[in-house]
Amino acid sequence: MIFKLLGLLLLFAVQASWATVKIQHWQTAQGTRVYYVNTPSLPMVDIRVTFDAGSARDDTRFGLAALTSALLGNSSGEWSADEVANRFESIGATFSSGVSEDNAWLSMRSLTEKPLFDKALSAFKVVLTQPAFNDGDFQREKNLTLAGLKHREESPGAIAGIAFRKALYNNHPYAHPEEGELQTVSAFSVDDLKTFYRKFYVSANAIVVIVGDLSRHQAEQAAQTLLDGLPVGEKPAEIPPVVLPTQASTQHIEFPSTQTHVLAGMPGSYRKDPDYFSLYVGNHILGGGSLVSKLFDEVREKRGLAYSAASQFMPLYRPGPFTVGLQTRNDQTAKAVEVMNNTLRDFIENGPSEAELTAAKQNITGGFAMRVDTNSKLTDYITMIGFYQQPLDYLDVFQSKVEAVTAADIKDAFQRRIRPEWLQTVTVGGN
Repeated sequence: MIFKLLGLLLLFAVQASWATVKIQHWQTAQGTRVYYVNTPSLPMVDIRVTFDAGSARDDTRFGLAALTSALLGNSSGEWSADEVANRFESIGATFSSGVSEDNAWLSMRSLTEKPLFDKALSAFKVVLTQPAFNDGDFQREKNLTLAGLKHREESPGAIAGIAFRKALYNNHPYAHPEEGELQTVSAFSVDDLKTFYRKFYVSANAIVVIVGDLSRHQAEQAAQTLLDGLPVGEKPAEIPPVVLPTQASTQHIEFPSTQTHVLAGMPGSYRKDPDYFSLYVGNHILGGGSLVSKLFDEVREKRGLAYSAASQFMPLYRPGPFTVGLQTRNDQTAKAVEVMNNTLRDFIENGPSEAELTAAKQNITGGFAMRVDTNSKLTDYITMIGFYQQPLDYLDVFQSKVEAVTAADIKDAFQRRIRPEWLQTVTVGGN
């Protein structure tokens, strides 16, 4: 009972702190934007440095951004990879890095007790500013990547995803998988990674997010300490616009499996999209709400054609993919695709009912606090807000924006933005 009570008190504290999130923002002397939220409930801090250095910056060397990111946190400065890991572990700190289409990041979590925090921040700075890119680390990470790419060829879902991206984006930087391709990754040298790092991992191309039990003064010092070790550099050119398809296409890829993976869609929403909330709430009703969505009901519940069916918008700097997908038995593929497409067309034509809209709003707003109930989750949101330059009150107005969406808004947005006659469909499976 005591632990249950403590858990409830912690939940209430987290929800109360989320309701009053105050994002403070400033720029460093190098021009780096910093976003800071003070959360004094626990003596911990999360710091993330994010660069416009995602896979969209690979050019024709697909996988270069991902492999560069993977090398960060290995040998750094005068430390070996094991020494870097021990440096963080010895003080209860953690380090991670990652990459997406639009960006790459390095994150640190540490206790804020001064001796521990100072040591963690010092190690983080070395990892950020002095990656060794030695040949041993490079060969190991490259071999791991190549092994993963070979394994990917055995996954019908992965094959479908790659073909789907290519169908949507053709030669656009969003068209290739983040981890690259066997041919491109095989050709990389360690010098390719060094060149990519020097070009994109610069302070003019970075944002810093700090969430935790640090004062504003401490946060300013921490950000400046990290960035002092980076050259100023310059921001890269903007990612080119996405060209929308002008006609539908269907592609089937044979694969020796009993299930067929189906993906259909087109470029959809982007982070500064004025239709974002209408599309977001509408998609929750269509296929984003899992067991309560229209796609799940029509494909799974009424007809038993698939274990699940779903839809998703993935907003990026440019329009990311809108995807409708399912898995079904090979002999049911044609019927499942027909039902999926008919459900989508009906939703675009008629929009949601008022009952569906009310249920979706309740589900979205009721669960939102749990998506920002830790420093780590809050850091994810603040990073999105900072990187895509969203309004600083994004979290405060999120629920009111959702509540303001009407059925007419959803119908209008879907009719303008999602065109069945432009859908790209990919199926991977057996006959």
